[in-house]
Amino acid sequence: MANNNNQHTDSEKKDDASQQSASNKDRSKTTNNPQATPTAETKGANKRGSKLGALALLISIVVGGGLGYEIYHNNIQYQQQISQLKQQLKQNETNLSSQLNTVQSQASQDISALNQQTKVELAQKQKSIKSLQMAIADMKGRSPNDWLLAEADYLVKLAARKLYLEHDVFSATQLMESADQRIAALNDPNLFPLRKAMADDITTLKALPIIDRDGLVLRLMSLQNQVATLPLANAILPKEKVHKEDQVSSNVSDWKSNLLTSLKEFSKNFITFRTRDGNVIPLLSPKQDFYLRENIVAKLDLAIRAVYDEKEGIYTTALDTASKWSDSFFDQENTSVKQFEKTLHNLSQQNVQVNYPVKLQSQEILSKIIAQKLSRNVTSLTSEEK
Repeated sequence: MANNNNQHTDSEKKDDASQQSASNKDRSKTTNNPQATPTAETKGANKRGSKLGALALLISIVVGGGLGYEIYHNNIQYQQQISQLKQQLKQNETNLSSQLNTVQSQASQDISALNQQTKVELAQKQKSIKSLQMAIADMKGRSPNDWLLAEADYLVKLAARKLYLEHDVFSATQLMESADQRIAALNDPNLFPLRKAMADDITTLKALPIIDRDGLVLRLMSLQNQVATLPLANAILPKEKVHKEDQVSSNVSDWKSNLLTSLKEFSKNFITFRTRDGNVIPLLSPKQDFYLRENIVAKLDLAIRAVYDEKEGIYTTALDTASKWSDSFFDQENTSVKQFEKTLHNLSQQNVQVNYPVKLQSQEILSKIIAQKLSRNVTSLTSEEK
């Protein structure tokens, strides 16, 4: 194997030497013939080659310029597209952020509403549980004394309602006295502050004036029925002047005055003249008479409403106006008119408004005592369950 390789290398070296020698011969020939010139074919080929090269160079320049412009134009379009995509991406990010904020805000509101609703429901359940506990403790620990305390609380609340809503002082006083009897039956020294407050409330109620509203209203309605029968006053004339009668004299020179005096005396048998100085108050017409009576009835009706509403100013003004109209247009010499106006005057002096107390002191104290008792029962019931 080593011999074969050496032989192959030697043959290659020989071939290279022969090729080199041949090329050297050609060079020597060319050098030995300096007068040898290129032929026409060689020149033509060189010209064609230079033209083709220029054409190829021009084509390459044109193609390269067009390709460069196309690349530049495409690059501008790519930049515009990239800018549009960036703006769209930014807009999408803004919209997404706004939607996210809206969703977060709505979620926060929903969570807040849910928490609020949960708190309300929990408070209602706790209140219901507390009410049930108090009811159970009330039923479990109730004794005869507790029933008396509950009755007193009911009577005090009913008295407050009678006083504030109905202004019935008499009934409120009776109810407070009944409640005080229940508390006295307990015989508990711890309830002394309660009994003192109830005594103060009873004293305050008894000091209030009791207004007979039904009696006042009935008297006013009787006056309304009497208005239609009251007589009207006649026309009021001023007093007649005292006229001194003329006498016929015995003097002849007074014949003219004596003649006039004689004529006047003669005419008195047919016509009488009287002169009066002053304003004459005429009678009312039938239409005015109707309106007068209806207006007086309306004023009395206004006074009736003022009695129930406890508006003393309206009550007094209405009666004063009715009395003034009666004095102006009805016959003051008539007995019924005099009695009518006297009754109006007496009724106008009546008090129809009362300043009631703002609240009963014993009501709040009694409520606290009952609440404390129930609280103690609930505490004991809870400790027993544990």
